[in-house]
Amino acid sequence: MVENEPELREFLVEAKQNTYAGNGREKESCRPSSKDLPYQKGKYYYLDSYIGASHFIGEEVVWHDGRILWGMNYYGELLAPQAPAGFAEFLKDALRRCTPERPFRGPRDYAAGGFEYCCEAAGDLGSFMGEERVSHGGAIVYRLRFHGGYLR
Repeated sequence: MVENEPELREFLVEAKQNTYAGNGREKESCRPSSKDLPYQKGKYYYLDSYIGASHFIGEEVVWHDGRILWGMNYYGELLAPQAPAGFAEFLKDALRRCTPERPFRGPRDYAAGGFEYCCEAAGDLGSFMGEERVSHGGAIVYRLRFHGGYLR
């Protein structure tokens, strides 16, 4: 457990809502073809960095006062031949609904516009793993697996 876990949880939600899910600004990355989405507030710094498009891998990391604190790796893939219309907007909408109690990805369940989102996670902020899925028309069209925890 970190010194102020409730504060970290709140920061994670805010960072996620202001980067990928909130169409945040990218910064230049040192790695070819990757996208870096940073967010900073006070002594906290967050970076979401990923590579790929329909099949992608990424990492989210949080530093506090210049020290590494927390991280999460993920791998996602579009399972349909192409993304259904409205998919990207729906996924970002679901991801903006993450909460301090579950700051990994989105909510357990969410549905809108013919899409269904489901996120299952085991563990706590210190050590966790999980999977999110998006279905459309009764078929799973996207899946992402994630894991992470505190870093020392």
